[in-house]
Amino acid sequence: MNVYEVAARLPDISVLRDRCRALAMLEAIVCPEWEFRYYSFDASWAPAKEMASMRDGSGDAYSIVFGPAGAFIRGFDHESPMSPVVVGGLWPGLVDTVPEVFQAHVDEPAFSFDGRLEATFVLWRQHHDDHWRTGTMELPPHAGHRESPDGAELLTILCDPGPNIYLAFAADYYEVALDTVAVSRLWTLHPLDGTTVTALNPDLTLADVRQDAEQTGYPVTHPRTIGQSDPLAGAT
Repeated sequence: MNVYEVAARLPDISVLRDRCRALAMLEAIVCPEWEFRYYSFDASWAPAKEMASMRDGSGDAYSIVFGPAGAFIRGFDHESPMSPVVVGGLWPGLVDTVPEVFQAHVDEPAFSFDGRLEATFVLWRQHHDDHWRTGTMELPPHAGHRESPDGAELLTILCDPGPNIYLAFAADYYEVALDTVAVSRLWTLHPLDGTTVTALNPDLTLADVRQDAEQTGYPVTHPRTIGQSDPLAGAT
């Protein structure tokens, strides 16, 4: 899928945020070593902002910032013909129409390389929007090593309402057959408990992943979580 096809399939901001948190929590349980995880979520990335991210260790990545203005997505396929390294700058039209409320993310050093945004696809959605938006571009005919020339298919896992893509990913990448029921519980943000953790990784307990749950803002069945506020919940 290219960026236009992804924009038509991505869920609204609140659902996307939940899926990102679920992915990060699944990764924390399946892969305790943070440096080897694909997906992560930082609920305190910046004041009033959260960030979901993906990195594959080979140069491909995406970052999704959730904040008061809405959500901003930048992704990078390192072998895309739209790469700034290939083009010598950002692909024409990629960020030309990004609203001012998201301009700081276009200029964010954490998303940049050699002083420019490291991106081959960009999407955004303000809370008052009824769909995801992206720049007006003419995509190149060659797709590099992916089906889409811009690499936006990196977001495919977030377009699926169920956990099947993650189950297939874990089987391929981690070489584990995960408990489908346990994965489904996390995918729907069912409060985390020890039984679910152990079903996904027999070597871990709820205590082992509590800090990861706090970092992602994932709900946990523990008295300490009762009454905790979620500053971005219901923002849409």
